[in-house]
Amino acid sequence: MGMIDEYQPDLVVLAGFMRILTAGFVKHYAGRMLNIHPSLLPKYPGLHTHRKAIENGDSEHGTSVHFVTEELDGGPVILQAKVPIFPDDTEKEVIERVKAQEHNIYPQVVQWFVSGRLAMVGNHAYLDGQCLPPQGYVNE
Repeated sequence: MGMIDEYQPDLVVLAGFMRILTAGFVKHYAGRMLNIHPSLLPKYPGLHTHRKAIENGDSEHGTSVHFVTEELDGGPVILQAKVPIFPDDTEKEVIERVKAQEHNIYPQVVQWFVSGRLAMVGNHAYLDGQCLPPQGYVNE
């Protein structure tokens, strides 16, 4: 934390970190740390999400941006993007389709945060003062 705190970050943005953070670290940055996870949370927390989606015969998969809490991939979801899984898809094809969406939605969520539109209150994500549903922001 000390090295990070020297930079006085408004936000800590994780991507592909692949480590479980200590409870103290997570608490220190509570409400100021985001992660992106390659599944439609709460489905498939942890590793090998694309393979699990294909093996389970899912017709769609995706990615979720969420606040980081002590629960692995369990923090409040802010935004998700869905992609189709076609019957003859390989894991590599699904991975690339999901990555394309990750590159779209993660910068959007960071922008919401730095512009003061996004906050974590309790264990809920709020956008423009409105509590987001469990699957995150939905553009109706």
